[in-house]
Amino acid sequence: MSTTDVILAYLDIWNERDDTARMTLMKSVLTEDSLYVDPNNVGLRGHAELSEVIGRMRAQVGEAKFTLGAVIGAHHGRALFTWRLGTVATGYDVVEFADGRIHSIVGFFV
Repeated sequence: MSTTDVILAYLDIWNERDDTARMTLMKSVLTEDSLYVDPNNVGLRGHAELSEVIGRMRAQVGEAKFTLGAVIGAHHGRALFTWRLGTVATGYDVVEFADGRIHSIVGFFV
């Protein structure tokens, strides 16, 4: 998978409403010990913690979907990209890869 493919698969996780399907996606995209941080969440570790937050967020934003804005740059196992959540929010994420999957995510809201 290319860097862009992995990022798109990561955004699919955020768009998935079904908890079981979301966990299946997470196993293929995120390392087991993945770390997630954004302005509202500090140190979510692993699939279960992130999935719980995503489930709550999905309930709040209705049908809004995450889309990729642009991959701004990628080097040395890291990538910076922009995203949009429908008309609700936009932001930037920095991801770090390990063995072809995402190991850490640091999100910023605009």
